[in-house]
Amino acid sequence: MFIKKYFYLIKFQYLGYRFHGWQKQPKVKTIHLMIDRTFKYILEDSYFKTLAAGRTDAMVSANEAAFELFLHHKIEDETEFLNLFNKNLPQDIRALSIQQVTEDFNIIQSSKTKEYIYLFTYGEKCHPFCASIMTTILDNLDIELMKKGATLFQGKHNFKTYCYKATNEGIYNRTLEVCELTENTLYTANFFPDKTYTLRVVGKGFGRNQIRLMMGALIKLGRGEITLNYIEKSLLSESNEVMDYIAPASGLILNKIKFEE
Repeated sequence: MFIKKYFYLIKFQYLGYRFHGWQKQPKVKTIHLMIDRTFKYILEDSYFKTLAAGRTDAMVSANEAAFELFLHHKIEDETEFLNLFNKNLPQDIRALSIQQVTEDFNIIQSSKTKEYIYLFTYGEKCHPFCASIMTTILDNLDIELMKKGATLFQGKHNFKTYCYKATNEGIYNRTLEVCELTENTLYTANFFPDKTYTLRVVGKGFGRNQIRLMMGALIKLGRGEITLNYIEKSLLSESNEVMDYIAPASGLILNKIKFEE
């Protein structure tokens, strides 16, 4: 018997500090686990399936992420459904919008652009409230040099050096539409230090831990441990470098996700 299916794109946001990333794992709390647990409750054991646009690591947060919801029944009132979903989600996860999509929409394969922000400061210990979304580097950093280093990542390069446990079979030639380091104006709080900074990266696809490894290189650059020339050479196809410093996860935020028509 044919069962009609309904497809919905849901955008949401979360503070990742107490979660072990998106993907379900045994005996740990993940975003996917809490999403599905909430649906199981509000849908009263009706059929559903959820599939994310991508996976985030433990402690990484999202200002705007997305997943697809598959149902065997139509949602009659999407606003009411979204309100019910939010009412039952934990307070560090919030649904932003719901949109019915067609059967040929595929949240994994559909063309999309992601914007990530890495939020950080340096020089002195911060208020503990900063820990969930901001990385503090206690050493002094040459921010102007780091800004120059960030621009080297922009464009099409081989990012094998910036992929965790890279093999010879991965896809490493990728294009970053934007890679810039600026003073932070996106996220503010009265307990933030006077000056904070963001690495902003925009692209269609990223390798495992790519942005945190890029940020690690920029921190090493700011400390004087590597040079601009090192970064340039590390992006060449013949590079055999392995970046040995992954910046902490809690400073990374999936800021926006855009699906193309």
